[in-house]
Amino acid sequence: MSTPIDLTALKNRQMASWASGDYAVIGTTLQIVGEQLAEACDLLCDERVLDVAAGNGNATLAAARRGCQVTSTDYVAALLERGAERTRAERLNVAFQVADAEALPFADGSFDAVLSTFGVMFTPDQPKAAAELARVCRPGGRIGLANWTPEGFVGQMFKTLGQHLPPVPGANPPSRWGTEAWLHEHFDEQEFLLQVTRRTFNFRYRSAAHFIDTFRQWYGPMHKAFAALPADGAKALEADLTELINRMNRAGDKSLVVPSEYLEVVITRR
Repeated sequence: MSTPIDLTALKNRQMASWASGDYAVIGTTLQIVGEQLAEACDLLCDERVLDVAAGNGNATLAAARRGCQVTSTDYVAALLERGAERTRAERLNVAFQVADAEALPFADGSFDAVLSTFGVMFTPDQPKAAAELARVCRPGGRIGLANWTPEGFVGQMFKTLGQHLPPVPGANPPSRWGTEAWLHEHFDEQEFLLQVTRRTFNFRYRSAAHFIDTFRQWYGPMHKAFAALPADGAKALEADLTELINRMNRAGDKSLVVPSEYLEVVITRR
């Protein structure tokens, strides 16, 4: 009989991971995803919008730029401050609040739209997080998600990390949120209508070495993975990541452009 997973311990471990490095360095490059998601959700001026696991605020900024009343949440306060810096620079009005995606401190049906770009998919208790998104979205409202797929580059990158630093036994991979079957399983019961579009984000760097150096320094999960490995293990991980990146590079020898598939999801509450 398998031992039940300690979700609290896993959450604490994840919080420490995302708080390490500085995700904002990576997250800022993904801004186009937030803009596309805001358009897909057809956000309207003055709508109440919640950004869950907002990181440094890509969806937050996209919604605020469209005149929405935005509340930006994450369980890592330092990431919210990065988002606040960006909103101040653009003279936008956004409320920031530390909050756990699995226990959102808002009443039922509080928001017209609930967004998350590459954020809520990393929660330890995935069904609970999905239920929270559904709970705080009003009838007729929308949930907008951007989730990396298992087959895409980021899904494969996390698989590679897991081969060198195995995940907690029993933990569900974040990439399950990037499968239509899982989304239907957890939202159809909530009487939501799903629309799923497969999209591609292109990571653009000078080379595989440039990508790895940047992610190793700033991207929490990779930062922690390299720090936890001995020298020979870190070298082996670097070699496997280099092989993956070069294999998926579509720019040839002159540069690095790595397409990564994700699901753009718009879920309308009936």
